[in-house]
Amino acid sequence: MTESGTKSVERLASHRRKELSCAGDWVEIRSKEEILRTLDESGKLEGMPFMPEMLEYCGKRFRVAKRAHKNCDPMNPISTRHLPNSVLLDNLRCSGQAHDGCQAACSIFWKQAWLKPVGTEATSGGTGSHRASSACTADDLVKGARQVSSDGKIKYNCQATGFPHYTTLIRSHNFDQLVEDITSGNVSLAEFIRTMTFILYERLASPAARPLFRRIYDGFQRVWGGVPYPRMPGIHPDPKNAPVNALDLQPSELVRVKSYEEILKTIGSDMTHRGMVFDAEMVPYCGGVFRVRSRVENFIDERTGYMRKMKTPAVILENVWCRSHFSFGRLFCPRAIYIWWREAWLERATDATCETTKDALGARVILKSLRRM
Repeated sequence: MTESGTKSVERLASHRRKELSCAGDWVEIRSKEEILRTLDESGKLEGMPFMPEMLEYCGKRFRVAKRAHKNCDPMNPISTRHLPNSVLLDNLRCSGQAHDGCQAACSIFWKQAWLKPVGTEATSGGTGSHRASSACTADDLVKGARQVSSDGKIKYNCQATGFPHYTTLIRSHNFDQLVEDITSGNVSLAEFIRTMTFILYERLASPAARPLFRRIYDGFQRVWGGVPYPRMPGIHPDPKNAPVNALDLQPSELVRVKSYEEILKTIGSDMTHRGMVFDAEMVPYCGGVFRVRSRVENFIDERTGYMRKMKTPAVILENVWCRSHFSFGRLFCPRAIYIWWREAWLERATDATCETTKDALGARVILKSLRRM
């Protein structure tokens, strides 16, 4: 092994924490200087980049939302991948400022070495175990976020584009991941059982018997406040040319997600509207009132690293993200990817004065944490 490789291994070993944070723990993000000393020349720790957008949070305290021991890869192809020594903090999102205004608003991963428990002195991973000088500067982070080719095309580097490179694939028969979902506090036992009810139905119900089993499933969900079967095919005959129903929604406006039945009329049997999928994870929000967070017109393609422009802009709603209850290949993923909505699936809530999940399909169970809205 080369001298630089040996130093890299030693640096990584010195930053590993013996204990991993659990959902609900309070942590303090270390100072910019401390974090820079954990990074290699390319601005990474254990292969994961520390992005320029993360610098503004240094020295501040946040609650751990979820342990990020596993996360979904929605692109390469859809799969669950292992991410060591990392957590997600309470809805901290990438602003896209260093990436030419990407509007995806992705959740940010944080290595344990960049954090310390609130109320403790910096020990493991603290200043004493860091390099004497930084191999990377804040300017290096900014420069590393984008690469300009000879033909002028810009390729972007971020945690999303590099995700397959600093994670490893989790096989479907690996049940340790499910145990850690519960022991880490990411998932409650009741939530686990409810989700497994859906998985068992999908696995065991034969195509011929599905209409009958679907009625039984929906009846069972009504009893305990669950969501009706969320993978019904749409009925629009030409989803590629379905009406746009442009509303020109703007941030802070209140909107109501249309009913499940209304949305099924706008999508085809492949569950798409002009190429955008109406995912099963969106069904619990049907009927709820939410505030527009932002419009999505430009975003970085995670697969290629290049900026793309939406032919038909989408909308992101506050507190509305994938909760990974109905999705094979990303079950219980804590990544909390914001859901993108077609305006055809929304309507202005002119009669509402605030957000509410009272009438949402997932109000009693899946969206229980949002009842305070």
